[in-house]
Amino acid sequence: MDILVCVKRVPTVGGKIVLTDSGEVDTRFSGFTVSPHEECAVEEAVRICEQQGGTVTVLTLGPPEAADQLREMLALGAHRGVLLQTDGREWGPIATAAAIAEAVRGMEPTPFPLMFFGNEAADTGGYQVAVRVAHALGLPCVTGIKRLELCDGVVRAGRDYRGGQEVFEVKLPAVVSVKEGINLPRYPSLPGRLRAKRAEITVRTPSWLADPLRTLELRVPEAPRQRAEILGHGVAAVPELVRVLGELGLLPQARTGGDGTAA
Repeated sequence: MDILVCVKRVPTVGGKIVLTDSGEVDTRFSGFTVSPHEECAVEEAVRICEQQGGTVTVLTLGPPEAADQLREMLALGAHRGVLLQTDGREWGPIATAAAIAEAVRGMEPTPFPLMFFGNEAADTGGYQVAVRVAHALGLPCVTGIKRLELCDGVVRAGRDYRGGQEVFEVKLPAVVSVKEGINLPRYPSLPGRLRAKRAEITVRTPSWLADPLRTLELRVPEAPRQRAEILGHGVAAVPELVRVLGELGLLPQARTGGDGTAA
């Protein structure tokens, strides 16, 4: 089975995120990696091909440096890398999905029997590209998948939902977005790294498509304000402390006698 996995170059988790005046992420001082969901998607594709035969193609849209992330996936066992090379401008989900769909139409086999995506990108969390690509190609799509079985041209995909489980059965070809936890990705071996370093990356240049969705304004929520109040010093602060504790309901209620005096 020939499987296509779409991955995204994202800033390293835990790195410092700096926003520009236009509201975009300044990535000049960030390391880069592949979204964890997509790394699991590559692992799942490699496992399927190890069991059933076939090839795994990884595809990404990004600047020339994104070839490094493709090589990371080749080191995990993928067979071919395709870079939809951009000039570094940020592509929105609509433009990204359109570029991927156009590229897939020109690749072999068309369509791929199975296309994997991460459930959402680690940086934007848009949850959109897989669904948009499936719609553009006229393919069924299931999302949020954490269990997967293939049998007789049918994919049986399961996901967790409100404490229970949902199971979908769709005929191939199909688009599946997987979540982190569907498997435990392997560490790349030394032979895998050497092979990935020598591998040739297929480069294509998609036509720039301005995304109709625009960020009009970015507001940073105010941090909760905390205030410390000094009640006094030494023994003189005890009455004020008792008053505050009483207001907070932290003092036991005083019992009164029959004549109304405190007992």
